[in-house]
Amino acid sequence: MPDDREMIKTALRRALTLGTDVAGAVPAARLIDCPSAVADGARGSQTDRGTYLILGLYHDPKDPELDLWEEGRGTPGDRLLARIGRDLARWLEETYGVRARVIPYRLQDGGIYLKDAACMAEIGRMGRNNLVLVPGYGPRVRFRAVWADLEAPGRDLPEGDLPCAGCEGSCTRACPMDAFSTGRYSRDRCMARMDADKTAGRGRIDHCRACELACPERGIRPVRPLR
Repeated sequence: MPDDREMIKTALRRALTLGTDVAGAVPAARLIDCPSAVADGARGSQTDRGTYLILGLYHDPKDPELDLWEEGRGTPGDRLLARIGRDLARWLEETYGVRARVIPYRLQDGGIYLKDAACMAEIGRMGRNNLVLVPGYGPRVRFRAVWADLEAPGRDLPEGDLPCAGCEGSCTRACPMDAFSTGRYSRDRCMARMDADKTAGRGRIDHCRACELACPERGIRPVRPLR
């Protein structure tokens, strides 16, 4: 039987064969006091053991259907990620006898701060537009997580130039809600637009992606691979 580290590496490779574009792992305990949790005064992870396998799916602007939100159903892209997560969890249980489960997307349902998790899993770096910039994909990646009863080694985040260094701020200028007017991202302003979309819309809602689509970044300095 391989050790936990080898099982995690194999699981991440399996995630790619199941349809994710990127994948990484982070110890669950590291998410308890992640930056977003500290800012919100909340708990970032409901457990201090095991590992979150972070799954990322590229949302091509040429395929906007993936991002159309429906009441009670979310988006097609998230449903696809959830299905991949269930397949991965089942594979872990059948192959290694390891307990695993898909983590809910929403925080209020027991979810985690996925963007923090993706950065801690070394999938990408947080950009000025409050989105994770992923090598080769820029900010156009959505995330989901699978918890597995495996222990991953914790590592410090890689250091280096910020991914937005030298950028003129295409994302901040494109925002219709002026959510970056103070020089920092305003979640309240951003959510006000999303809430308005839901109030005014019917059926499938095409949420604002202005800052994401305006970002010129499609590849940043590579982060360290899982070793």
